Amino acid sequence: MLTFLVLAVLTIAGGILTISARNAVHASLGLVGTLLMVAGIYATLNASFLAATQVIVYAGAVMVLFLFVIMLLDANRPVEEANPLPFIAPLAGVGGAILAGAFAILAFTYKDPRPLAESTAALANGAPGPVGETLLTRFLLPFEAVSILLLVAVVGSVALVQRPAVQADPEQTPELTALEGEVA
Repeated sequence: MLTFLVLAVLTIAGGILTISARNAVHASLGLVGTLLMVAGIYATLNASFLAATQVIVYAGAVMVLFLFVIMLLDANRPVEEANPLPFIAPLAGVGGAILAGAFAILAFTYKDPRPLAESTAALANGAPGPVGETLLTRFLLPFEAVSILLLVAVVGSVALVQRPAVQADPEQTPELTALEGEVA
């Protein structure tokens, strides 16, 4: 129980680092830490297949992809400009409070239709077969929604960071036109 609580606190700390870091690389490293702590939580719950999948797929492959996009687009500079949409921060706070309230209501009122012992036995302690069968039958829509969400996140990060190419004006840079004349 103590291990679970320590991993849960570290997961929350990694999430806070992810959303509060001003540098995209530091935010990505916070996300890697969060994903590794979630894998640790899976391991404490005796779901070794899910823990290994979490490390290999998310903390490994997906984060390498995110870091590649960050480095490719030179997005590792800290954000120092003023927020172009000043109303976003209060709106995000209100949305976060509503979401936290919804989760709290759900946590205290949700009744699982299947007993916990029966659900645990059905997944056979995280073995690949039952987990895959459950994931690709009962939870196919959320599984595909997560894949689309990851795709949208990568495309969105590319779109947000992409800068227009700077066109050099030949009238403003006479040395450039002189060099072009010598080469030709």
